Amino acid sequence: MTGVAVPRSTANGSSGEEHPRLPADTSSVINNVVYVDGESIASPATLADTFQLLERQPGSMAWIGLYRPAEAQLMSAAIQLGLHGLAVEDAITARQRPKLERYGDTLFVVLRSASYRDDTERVDFGELHLFVGPNFVLTVRHSATPDLTAVRHRLEAQPHLLRLGPEAVLYAVLDAVVDGCTPVVSGLHNDIEEIETQVFSRDPNASRRIYELSREVMEFQRATRPLLAMLDSLSAGFAKYGIDEELQRHLRDVADHATVAVEQADSFRGMLADILTVNTTLVTQAQNEEMQRLAKASNAQNEQIKRISSWAAILFAPTLIGTIYGMNFHHMPELSWLWGYPFALLLMALVCTGLYLVFRRRGWL
Repeated sequence: MTGVAVPRSTANGSSGEEHPRLPADTSSVINNVVYVDGESIASPATLADTFQLLERQPGSMAWIGLYRPAEAQLMSAAIQLGLHGLAVEDAITARQRPKLERYGDTLFVVLRSASYRDDTERVDFGELHLFVGPNFVLTVRHSATPDLTAVRHRLEAQPHLLRLGPEAVLYAVLDAVVDGCTPVVSGLHNDIEEIETQVFSRDPNASRRIYELSREVMEFQRATRPLLAMLDSLSAGFAKYGIDEELQRHLRDVADHATVAVEQADSFRGMLADILTVNTTLVTQAQNEEMQRLAKASNAQNEQIKRISSWAAILFAPTLIGTIYGMNFHHMPELSWLWGYPFALLLMALVCTGLYLVFRRRGWL
């Protein structure tokens, strides 16, 4: 795909060439509404009808919502709207970093949304692409979130904002994405408190959960931190593009909320680093305590072995002497000796006493 902008039809429909028709399958079209002066005037059945209505109705604006569109359908819409090829390529490929780029009179915005799931205690991330032109807004979602239905209903209930044009839709979507960070921040904060309890209760699963939560916080930072630069870029273009004062106030409010979310994410990153350090220290301490316990047990076992060995040696001496004297040889010294038996007993006592004193002095008994 080249980086050359595809042609857009003019207001009277005379672009000098015939535009290709959109594919008949419009299952990816979630919303398709045309507004005039902040009020909905039509919901065309096809995108081709929408583009024709834009050409016939001066001052109209189309808000088209696509969900995981086929490449052919997105390319056909891009030709009708005159979208730049590089931006369309990014929208088709998806998995883009959050960014804001201007191609002529069209803004291309990539947003990463975040939502917290209480059932799994995890953060889900979505991706949303917006093409904001002079009289249209094309949103391309590649994930179930964010759901822009509530954003559309809120704007339709405020026609004084909707009549400000496509920029109002952009700021409303930005506001929804940033507001969606609030429950995520709350959920992550609760998770960190639970992890602290796990760490100090010596839960063996704490290390794994710290790692998983650190990954989520890093991903949350990647989704929110680029918002600050994007909002600064929009603010810098207020005067150049004549942005309404009301929209400027809304944008500043969105920027304030985004700053809070980014600061919270940074603080969470630091807290998790500290918790990981504490957990490592506690794990090391527990390992040292276990090693000391095993050493004590080993020492106690060695003492028992010493005692058993000492008594075995003491008892072995008289057994050896008795065994020798119990041999029935005819020609054996001292067999007919009158003092042989008392001598054997005395020898056994002396040997056992000597061994006992030796072992006692060495601390074995």
